Parts: sequence; C-alpha cells; structure tokens
Amino acid sequence: MNPVIIIPTYISARRRKEGSNLLTTYDHTTSLNQPGELSRCLNSLQKVQDVGQIIILVASEPSIEVQSAEKVRALAAQFPDLNILVIEASLHALIQQRMEQLGLGTMAKEVGLSSYGAIRNLGLVAANILGFDSVVFIDDDEIIEDPAFLHNALYGLGKLTKKGIPILAKTGFYFNARGNYFSQSQDKWYNHFWQQGKAFNKWIQKAMKGPRLSRSNHVCGGCLALHKEAFKRLGFDPWIPRGEDLDYLLNLRMYGSDIWFDNQWSLVHKPPATPSEGVRFRQDIYRWIYELRKMEYSRTQIDLLQVRPSSLEPYPGPFLEPGIEGRIWRTAFLRSLARPDKKAYRKAAKAATGEAVTYAQRNCSNYFEFQYVWPEMMARLEDDKTLQPILQRSLVPKEGIDPGLTSEIRLNIDE
Repeated sequence: MNPVIIIPTYISARRRKEGSNLLTTYDHTTSLNQPGELSRCLNSLQKVQDVGQIIILVASEPSIEVQSAEKVRALAAQFPDLNILVIEASLHALIQQRMEQLGLGTMAKEVGLSSYGAIRNLGLVAANILGFDSVVFIDDDEIIEDPAFLHNALYGLGKLTKKGIPILAKTGFYFNARGNYFSQSQDKWYNHFWQQGKAFNKWIQKAMKGPRLSRSNHVCGGCLALHKEAFKRLGFDPWIPRGEDLDYLLNLRMYGSDIWFDNQWSLVHKPPATPSEGVRFRQDIYRWIYELRKMEYSRTQIDLLQVRPSSLEPYPGPFLEPGIEGRIWRTAFLRSLARPDKKAYRKAAKAATGEAVTYAQRNCSNYFEFQYVWPEMMARLEDDKTLQPILQRSLVPKEGIDPGLTSEIRLNIDE
C-alpha cells in the first residue's frame, strides 16, 4: 500500500489558551515561543521503516497564521530525511478555492483548520488529492519506538476477514508515561457517576487478550489507519467538540462498516499537562450530549443502520444512554466540591442542562447532511491535476525555507 502519515498540530499565542468556543479549544497547544512536542515526534519517525509522505496540518488563531506556518516549516526543515508537506492557512485557502471552482461550495467549517473533525477532514482531502490509498493519523505529542510501526499500521488493512468482512479502518493503542495502556482516571468519590476510565479499562483488558484484530469499541485518534474505501466514503464530524475519533467509529457503523482493534500496534503518548480539567470536562459534556442526540436522530433515517448502546458495552455504551444529563450534572457538582478548578466545574454543571442540550438539538442533523456531499466531493478531488502539483511543490525544501513560495503558488492557481 501507499500510506501517508498525517499529523495535526495546534499553535497559539501562548501555551495555555482556551479557544473562543469549544470547537477551537484543543487539549494542548504549542505557543509560538516554545519548541513543543512536534520535533520529538518527527525525530522518532526517522527511525520508522519505510516512512514516505508526511503531512502536517497547522491549526492556529487567525492572527498568528503566518508566524505559525513559518514556525512549523522551519521545524520540519530540520528533518531532511523526512518528506514533509505542511498545510496551513494559505494552502487551505487554495484547496477551498479549488472546491468552489468544482462547484462544491464553501466548506471551511467542514474541511478546514477550526475543529478536530474539520482538521482531520482536511488531511483526508489532501491525501485524496495526492492519490494515497491509505492514511495513518498520529498526534504531535506521541513518540514512535517501534521501527515496524508503519507495517503494523497496515497489517490487515484492505483485507478480508475469514467471514469476508473488509477491514477498512483500524486503531491501535497508547502506552502512557507509566508504560501501560490503562486509563489513569481516578476512582474517587466525586467520580461515582462518571466511571469512564474504569469502563475503558475493562474493555481494553479484554481486547488485549483476544485475537490480534477484533471489532473495536474504542478509537485512538493518534493511532488510526484508514483505507481509501473508508475515507472516500465517510468524513469526520466537524460539529463534535472532542472525541471525533470515537464518533467516527459510530458513523462507520451507521453506514455499514466498522473499526478494528489491533492489539499489536502501538505508540507512546506523552502529552503536556492538561490546562484545565474543568474546561475539558465541559467539552466532554457537549460531546456526550451531542452524541446521544445524534444517535437518536440517526434512528429516524431509513438509510442508516441503528447503533444501540448495548452493542458498545462496557464502553462507551453507558455514556450513550438517555439520562446522561443527570449523571453529568451530579459529576460536575461533586467535582466542583473536590477538584481545584471549581469555577470551571460549576460552569460545566450549568452547561449540562442548558447550552449543551441546545447545541446538540440545533446541530445533530448537520453531519448527515454533510455526508450526502462528502463522497461526491472526494470523487471530484481525487488526483486533482490542479491542486496536486501545488501541494507537491509545497513540500518543505531540504535546504531551508523559500520565503516566496506562497505568493508563487497563488499566482499559479490564478492562471
């Protein structure tokens, strides 16, 4: 196969920044004046066998788009042995311009640099334009220690199971800083109504004892491989504030496919400190309430398969059951009594019965409307002869940065 590795990276004016809304609030960002984790990730990729094209997607605040692109390009140039394409705001604008030329309209929200789902969609679009038959997503705060990482990523992908089921998407798992793959979520009294980590640990313990490839209930977005038959058919949901990887599994099931878990494919996850537990939990509130409403809406569509929470035990099924709002409120209230980020948890408790529910009701149908367009969009952009040479010419030069590159590209597309 001919895979491309895709790495999203998030730049901000300062290290710890909460976005203007929950869709642009990321787990961690790298400030302009700090090295961040991307260099460490790229350094580890140098030891991986048969690494080909790497695409880095640069998300940043609009006010620092140029500086962010320069920062990432300069960093990428330090790894001349790697074939790196940096896609930032200016290249994204060219892709959007070409989509409009093809009659696909403006899809900056759905395919762009402004949410987890939209960023992944931009990576899929770029892979499709360049003609790759598979993508491997990793995150910039990960380290790859296994030289056979890419071979393991492709193991079974595009093949059939003994029952004739195609394997079009698969995920591996993370080793954490402690050297294991279990969630470190604390089993404290204030988490009595929110046993997410415990449920995940129960699931992965069983999956690790099973066959190498098994149907997955969980997705590690930083250890995810997709065959072109999956990503040309299905995009990510740009309306979900976090958990777009697990959401992709649910979407695949609705549309008749699945994600497989490979218990021999892994990497090391070493994220920086989480800025605010309360803010992250607030995103989780939006995520689970949105997911519940989205699944309920999907059951009204005759062309979709129904996904029942009972089929997702022990995780994430309990978080997709009616009544989740009450469990969220109780958890947020208890954490506001015991955890340091009291104000953020009180805000989260309020969100559980108000704005998160409203957001879910307003947006739960958006993804399905987007999905009507996605396959046609990917078909028109596949191996696009206008964008393909532009992206190829945007590869980071081995000798250094060409400051006139962006303006030259704009001239060519205008011609």
